[in-house]
Amino acid sequence: MIRKNLYSILVALIIMYLSMASSHTFDRVPTFNIPHFDKIVHFGMYFSLMLVILIENRNTLKNFRQILLIGLASLSYGIIIEIMQSTLTVTRTGDFFDALADLTGISAAILIWFLVMRYKKQAFRY
Repeated sequence: MIRKNLYSILVALIIMYLSMASSHTFDRVPTFNIPHFDKIVHFGMYFSLMLVILIENRNTLKNFRQILLIGLASLSYGIIIEIMQSTLTVTRTGDFFDALADLTGISAAILIWFLVMRYKKQAFRY
């Protein structure tokens, strides 16, 4: 199972590192003058995580319920990280709106997955 989901685990570990690292770690990273840019980053991280999980498990996913459960697991992971930021770090804080951005990224990945799968089935029907 680990080998089958290697990229999903790698993405999840990268998200964990980026979420738990001291905020001073990112002081040298050029910042964009975009309001709430961190929410865009959260969206992108969890969109990527969900999409990688779906791609790696594409041959075993049978129904919407399985995909929904994977999405809920990914969201739970994000919420746990937000709680860990609030309780285990000094320079980071958990944020409800970060979790909401995570949910939005996960939902977008699922929506795009279904649209692509629907198109793919129609393309091979002829």
